[in-house]
Amino acid sequence: MAAQRVVISGASSGLGLALAHHYLKQGAIVGVFARRADCLQSLSEQFPQQVYCYPLDVRDSAAVQAAAQSFIAHMGAPDIVIANAGISAGTLTEYAEDIDIFQQIMDVNIMGVMKTFQPFLVPMREVGHGVLVGIASVAGFRGLPGASAYSASKAALITYMESLRVELRDSGVRAITICPGYIKTPMTAINPYPMPFILPAAEAARRIARAIASGKSFAVVPWQMGLIGRMLKLLPNWLYDFAFSQAPRKPRKTL
Repeated sequence: MAAQRVVISGASSGLGLALAHHYLKQGAIVGVFARRADCLQSLSEQFPQQVYCYPLDVRDSAAVQAAAQSFIAHMGAPDIVIANAGISAGTLTEYAEDIDIFQQIMDVNIMGVMKTFQPFLVPMREVGHGVLVGIASVAGFRGLPGASAYSASKAALITYMESLRVELRDSGVRAITICPGYIKTPMTAINPYPMPFILPAAEAARRIARAIASGKSFAVVPWQMGLIGRMLKLLPNWLYDFAFSQAPRKPRKTL
């Protein structure tokens, strides 16, 4: 049986790195996209026969296009493309200096996903199979105070993935939305509030890979956060606003 071909963005740390390790240990050939070339080099040294490294920023469509063409030239169309690259920071609309941060979050978390998928989509359609995986978040279920940019980007991603899923119906290519809860990564390390059901990155990667293999179109990891998310979506606005108006918030910072 031929090795799986997997492409992962945001693969230099956190969940992306854990996903890369998971698939590499399964014997897959993995193309990794990330800004931090040193971390990608470390992966390449650990798995020299399995890794194709592409230091790039997913906001740079020309760089992503070139990397996709290189991977396809070497390995053919991938079986799985995981758009995992994402950034987060506390944002508040009243601060002018947050405008640029808001823009960066939207550019990476939503436009970066589209730019990651785009060069692979036609080759995958031509071979009649493949999976496009968008890593969204339970933060996209409702607007979280102090995290307006992040929540908005993930809500947009959830909707984008739904549109893509319908567009690809009967093409042989599937679109899957994964909404993680809290995962132990540098992104969550600064959160000043309790994080229920938080998972180590390696365990989250294992569960996400299992969800991808299952053929589901939408999955929340861990499942308990899916229950919480559904409950929050059902709350009337007055009750949600009352409950979350005084909730602790992610610190603001310059990205």
